[in-house]
Amino acid sequence: MNNRNATHRLDWLLSRFPAVALLGPRQCGKTTLALDHCVLLGDKAIYLDLERPSDLARLADPEHYLSAQDGRLVILDEVHRAPGLFPVLRGIIDRRRRAGESGNQFLLLGSASLDLLQQSGESLAGRIAHLELTPFLANELAPDTPGILDSLWLRGGFPSSYLAPDDDTSFAWRQAYLRSYLERDIPQFGPRIPAETLRRFWTMLAHEQGAVLNAARLAAGLAVSGQSIARYLDLMVDLLLVRRLPPWSGNTGKRLIKSPKVYVRDSGLTHALLGIGNRDALLGHPVQGGSWEGLVVENLLALLPASARATFYRTSAGAEIDLVLELPPDERWAIEIKRSSAPVVSKGFHLGCADIAATRRWVVYPGSESYPMTRDITAVSLTTLMAELTNRDKLAP
Repeated sequence: MNNRNATHRLDWLLSRFPAVALLGPRQCGKTTLALDHCVLLGDKAIYLDLERPSDLARLADPEHYLSAQDGRLVILDEVHRAPGLFPVLRGIIDRRRRAGESGNQFLLLGSASLDLLQQSGESLAGRIAHLELTPFLANELAPDTPGILDSLWLRGGFPSSYLAPDDDTSFAWRQAYLRSYLERDIPQFGPRIPAETLRRFWTMLAHEQGAVLNAARLAAGLAVSGQSIARYLDLMVDLLLVRRLPPWSGNTGKRLIKSPKVYVRDSGLTHALLGIGNRDALLGHPVQGGSWEGLVVENLLALLPASARATFYRTSAGAEIDLVLELPPDERWAIEIKRSSAPVVSKGFHLGCADIAATRRWVVYPGSESYPMTRDITAVSLTTLMAELTNRDKLAP
């Protein structure tokens, strides 16, 4: 069993909130993490999968059933299938509080959507914490083992894909996952969108992995309106399948790019959308650089404290930083991402660092050694920079 970074954070939240929502795309490991808690707690926990009719039937009278679970952790998987539960949970939690009892706790699992976040936020405001679980991250595996990071990059972090016995099986799983999401899962969350249209949109985003969003070009390619593109993108972002990285904003006196960069969040899904099934095909594909950048961005952002801010910096004059991390209380990291064993930074990176007054400057590359490139720029591996972030915030919960 792999150790997940979210385990400690989940324990911490459950010790402080009566309800916790564990959110993430399907098959990222939410149920496994929840069942691990069941094993540890024994009869002090109960797990209900609301996609199973037998478990859903137990909640025919949810207030009666859940009130009877006093002192237990109640895990409700696929909770979006029973949106009417949120007011009931609020009533049970508030009744326990008024009586001065700790009562039972609730762990809610769901494939993240705007509706789920809104429902839980409105009904359980002040009573619930939200925690995102990503697919596997590099530091959750064995990063010093040769080939581990390349395997994660090619296959992505979904457990069934990463742990597949070979690349062909992994690729087949991801193709089936995409088809299932488009035809069965996404229609549950958002307005009806033809599966083929959404697949083409998703594929177009994969082709432009890490590029600045050009909504007009996407709209022209799909023969839809700009409003439709915005709606499709909002849906994919809400489901934690696509990331919108905002541009840096500040008073530099420069003309800044104002559109976000867009990434398909899992590199394995990026490759499946583009028909890339093995490492040789990936290394020869034009998306190689953008795909590597997306992998690095996702792994680093998963470790950020809530008070941090992540952006990118680009000006019309050519100054550019792939990733800017603003970390409390007053640090600003400039990160360049290179898929090269001998990375070289451009003049635009130096200009960007000066513009934003970067306090630390990094280049993430696929090698394993760290070394100074200049007096103030250090080349590091992905896992080394992840360790820098983790150690910096090791005292935070």
